[in-house]
Order: sequence, then C-alpha cells, then structure tokens
Amino acid sequence: MRILTSLILLSLALNTFAANWSQWRGPNRDGVNPEKGLANQWPETGPKLLYKATGVGVGFSSVVIADGTLYTLGDLSDGCYLFALDLKGKHKWKTRVGDPKGHRGYPGPRSTPTVAGGHVYCLGQHSDLVCITTAGKEVWRVNLQNDFGGKMMSGWRWSESPLVDDGNVIITPGGRNGAVIALNAKTGKQAWRCEDWQDSAGYSSLIVREIGGIKQYLQLTGSSVAGIDASNGKLLWSAPRKGRTAVVSTPVFHNGTLFVTSAYSVGCNGFAVEYKDSKFSTKEIYKHAGGVGMANHHGGAIRVGDYVYGSNGGSLSCIRLADGKVMWNERSAGKGAIVVADNKIILRTERGPVSLVKLSPKAYEEVSRFNQPDRTRAKAWAHPVVLDGKLYLRDQDSMFVFDVSE
Repeated sequence: MRILTSLILLSLALNTFAANWSQWRGPNRDGVNPEKGLANQWPETGPKLLYKATGVGVGFSSVVIADGTLYTLGDLSDGCYLFALDLKGKHKWKTRVGDPKGHRGYPGPRSTPTVAGGHVYCLGQHSDLVCITTAGKEVWRVNLQNDFGGKMMSGWRWSESPLVDDGNVIITPGGRNGAVIALNAKTGKQAWRCEDWQDSAGYSSLIVREIGGIKQYLQLTGSSVAGIDASNGKLLWSAPRKGRTAVVSTPVFHNGTLFVTSAYSVGCNGFAVEYKDSKFSTKEIYKHAGGVGMANHHGGAIRVGDYVYGSNGGSLSCIRLADGKVMWNERSAGKGAIVVADNKIILRTERGPVSLVKLSPKAYEEVSRFNQPDRTRAKAWAHPVVLDGKLYLRDQDSMFVFDVSE
C-alpha cells in the first residue's frame, strides 16, 4: 500500500512539473525537464509546427508557461511589455514594464519572467522590477538603479531573471549598498540586503541550493561567486573569480562542487565548497582558460548526473563536474542555448538551426537537425523550452511551437 501511495504521489509531482515551466530554466532553475515520451528523432524537415504566434515584441526574453498561459517580455515602440498568450498562441493581455530599447546593438529585454502565487515578476532592461497579477494588473514596481543604487559590471543592460522564494523576490542590483536584495513578493518592500557583498551586478540569475544543511542563494558576478544565507541575507562565503565584459551563465552546484563559466576568453572554474566546524570554505579545484573547457557566453550550462553540458565558444562541450575533465568538444554543433528533456539535449544555435543531440558523456552524437522557419536576422539568444511534448522557440516578435512528442 505504501509503495502504491508513493507511486501516486510521484505521478502527481511529475504531472505538476509537466504542467508548468514557471521560471528561468524551469522549476529547479537547472534547465532539466524529466518528462518522458519525446521523439527520439525528428523528420528531415523538422518536427511539426503547431502554430506561430506574433506580436510579442523585440528582445531576447525566453518564455515561461504556468497554468495554461505563456508569458514573455518584448519591446513595442512605446515600451517594454509583459505579454500573456494562451497555449494556442492567442493574445490574452499585455502590461507595460518600462521603457523600450536599451543597448543600441541589441535592443529589448533579456530577462525571463517568473510566475509565482498568482503573480508575474518581470525585470526590464532598464532595471524596472514589476509585479503584475496573472490577470495583467500591476501591483508594485521598483527600479533597481534608482531605488537601490544598483550598478552593473558593464553596459549590456539588466538581464537577470527574478527568483521568487519563501515569500520574497530575490534579485541582484549590485553596488556598494549590497549586491543582492530580497523584496517582499506582495508589497515590494525590502526584507533584507546582503551588505557584506558589494560586487557590481553581472547578468547571471540566482539559484537556491543547500550546503552544509544551510539553505542559500548562489550568484555569480564579474568579480566573484558567493553564497548568501536565505534566511537573513548574510554573506556565508565568497570566492574571487574574475570575468570580462559580460558574465551571464547561471551557476551549477552538485555534491559540494560549484561550476561557473563565462565567455570572452575567461573559461570555466570548479570550486569545492565545504562546511566544517561551523565555517564555510572554498577551494578552486580546476580552471580552464579560454576555450579549453567551457567558455559559455549565455547559452547556459546544464548538469545531468556527473557531467556538465553547454556551449564552449562555437562548440558544444561536456565536462566532468568533479575534476573538470573535458569529455568531448564538438565544433560542428555551433554556439547556442540548450535544454535537456527526456534525457535528450536540444540545442538552439544563435544562427537559427535546432539540433537534437544524444545525452552522453562518451561522445557527441547529433541525431537530428532542422532550420527554424521565418528566421529573423537577429541572433537567436532566447533559450528553448520543452513542456508537454512541445518545443517553444522565441525569435524576436515571433513564437514558434513544435510538436516533439513521440
């Protein structure tokens, strides 16, 4: 009876997971979807296109899906907007987040919205953090730069995807007043600020992990990587790690090893994070400079088992997390963003082609590849999303939804 009950609870949990992809890189912020039943290969012309939705504006925001609604950010001529669509691509509503444009070469929002507790939390490219109901009504707003003295490491505009946890919105303004801040999710009022850590903000998004029995928020900037006590915002530990130009990829942590990566010839690092005698300590256990291991621009690094997968410049790489051993590095794959679903890698390259890759540390094996229709000239930086047998691809003002089920 206990076994049957456990199986029922597991089934309910997986169904809940399958129904929602409500924040950046999914429920665990790790880019992995455990759902089953995806096709093992695609037709030469690509999987079936279910629909194409338009009118979601200019930008590089990825999509999230919660309770039957799809959300993304995009620029119209008069502002940056949060768009809500049903799962057939019909627009439900839009709400203004902030001003449009931003970086002259790459205009539009970069952040991905977060859906939690009947609200959507959005960060515009000009540091406007806005709470909006799932019906489209604004509840509160703050500006990270103007209200909290936020400062970035460089001028590519705010890109972090908000983390909502334990009744707070956790975000990284950066600057001398404290790099990370927690705001009450209902009111937007400050709950705490990590004043001990004063790095300028990078472009990475926070993750939640437990180390030494202590729940903490992990974040990477252009100067260091750190763990912050989730209960009060106190700095638990930090390790120097110098980046260049833009540090974007979300950290990876598993079994005491922290993996971080960035581009512009910086590469990747592995740190051992240990809690002993009531103190945290860190030690760099490996470092691969440049393209030797994984110099990931903004396509994300994903851990599955003991290995980390992600773009390395113009290649796709696999690295063993514990010691940094490079398992393979395949240049034919191209530079892009990945998601893992049903033990398969889906790579969306920034030039447009989409590949289905076998998930294996032994060797790179591409199974299928297709070209996204109606490609714009913009780089395809929005990360792919897989949910309920569907592949969601955002390309500027258009959203493409493909059937990738068996």
